[in-house]
Amino acid sequence: MSSPPSSRIRWRRGEVTALGRGGHDSLELTVAVPEDGEVRALAYPSLVGVPQVGDTVLLNTTAWAQNLGTGGYALVVAVPDRLPADPTGPGHLVKARYTPLQVTVQGVDEQDTEHHATMAEADSLDGMPVVVADLHSALPAVLIGALATDPDLKVAYVMTDGGALAAGFSRTIDALHKSLAGVVTVGQAFGGDVEAVTVHTGLLAARHVLGADLAIVTQGPGNLGTGTPWGFSGVAAGEACNAVTVLGGVPVGALRISDADPRPRHRGVSHHSLTAFGRVALGGVTLVAPRGLGSELGSQVDEDLAGQPARNPVVWVDTDGLEDALSLSPVPLRTMGRGMPEERAYFLAAAAAGRYAALAVPVDADGAAEPAP
Repeated sequence: MSSPPSSRIRWRRGEVTALGRGGHDSLELTVAVPEDGEVRALAYPSLVGVPQVGDTVLLNTTAWAQNLGTGGYALVVAVPDRLPADPTGPGHLVKARYTPLQVTVQGVDEQDTEHHATMAEADSLDGMPVVVADLHSALPAVLIGALATDPDLKVAYVMTDGGALAAGFSRTIDALHKSLAGVVTVGQAFGGDVEAVTVHTGLLAARHVLGADLAIVTQGPGNLGTGTPWGFSGVAAGEACNAVTVLGGVPVGALRISDADPRPRHRGVSHHSLTAFGRVALGGVTLVAPRGLGSELGSQVDEDLAGQPARNPVVWVDTDGLEDALSLSPVPLRTMGRGMPEERAYFLAAAAAGRYAALAVPVDADGAAEPAP
């Protein structure tokens, strides 16, 4: 008789000793675990209820034990002695499908929603610009660049499922929520203001349900990369560009640029951008490079982008005023553990993409952004 397979989850049971920061759908905890001592933990109240001091909680400590940066929490799987009430609201979309933690949500594109008729007829983005980025950390800079250019624009965020699946994990979303028309979680991601099955319906929902003038697409927090040419979750950025093209939108690429990353593959224009936009986005994407990088890095970026296919025009955008706008960000600007001073080029590139997209929003005869139908 063969032995049973070993667990792929590091399970622990502990007692909540303190409550910490709460977000839109997240609550930080300190949990005393006999085997591990004091553990930093995170609960999603919409899934497990609201833990209290003294509660026994069941934890998944797999990521915590690996000391991961973005995802280094123990995650509360259940509060077994005080289970939340059964769900009573509408919704038939199952996300995190066929895992022990699958969750049911109401999708904007399912039959029982008030938006089903709109989504059934929607087939075009009507020329809406969509900024596509590799990393979640680009989101605030893109938004700042867009709103610094036109503060009246309605901007939606479409969160894909390459990183964290729970929108509640993102402190960035919490900080930016009042500046966004809404958050759409697509694929296996969940917890947005609007849920959608695919990137395509997510984009259409951003335009026709949230009334967005402009959308930003990127994965949730936590990029996965392997140091191989194709083994990184940001490949999906190219597929998102294809969805924008198919739906009659204008894809705009936010380049991942760095002169601070110690890894050669990410210096200048990252191979993630060159691969996703240059080899996966077959319908073409406008690549935005920021002016003001300095002669050495600017020349490197120019050289890196020279090999892009003809379908990907490169546009250098003026960045006057963008650094001042970025300095007022409501959320700390950090990527790969580095902030704005070290990664100035990265955040400036994302803001420049937001500026370019804002200037590309279709306008009506009175000079206002075209409203969604």
